[in-house]
Amino acid sequence: MFEALDQFVSKYIRLTQEETEIFHSLLAYKKVKKKQFLLREGEICQFEAFILKGCIRTFYVDKSGTETILNFAVEGWWVSDLSSFSEQQPSAQNIETLEDCELLMINYENKKILFDVIPAFEKVFRILVQRSLGVLQQRFYAGISQTAEERYQAFIEKYPQVVQRVPQHQIARYIGVSPEFLSKVRSTLYKKP
Repeated sequence: MFEALDQFVSKYIRLTQEETEIFHSLLAYKKVKKKQFLLREGEICQFEAFILKGCIRTFYVDKSGTETILNFAVEGWWVSDLSSFSEQQPSAQNIETLEDCELLMINYENKKILFDVIPAFEKVFRILVQRSLGVLQQRFYAGISQTAEERYQAFIEKYPQVVQRVPQHQIARYIGVSPEFLSKVRSTLYKKP
């Protein structure tokens, strides 16, 4: 059950067998059915989760009821609302499973214990935060500098493991266009030689 997570961690730090056992003891394994919320807007995020199996989306809903998808996450990725989790403040986001999922989760208190007992884990989570910030910066830049077609092409190139698992209307919300417009973009792309 811990193999994929251990492989992920081993890219950044080396753990002794005792440290590995301590780490595992601080995690909770959870199975979650499709279309379940892990976090709803207004709640305080109490977890960071490593995805063993499944696909998850993070999104927010504006005042007019329009969803904007911030992120998709699949096997080997982490999901959380970093701001809500680290500050223990209400979230503006929703996190929902798109498939049946299996997760390894660490809560706020256990993460503090992990850092106290194995300080090297601060490096792992620092790298995760840096990556997350980099992805957000790239998305922001793409949103102001690329056409919808370019954003869609970048999405399918960067996340090929997501494209077949997520409804097209959600991909449209991710790249910031209407589902109808995405359909036109896809039609144009597939007609090109």
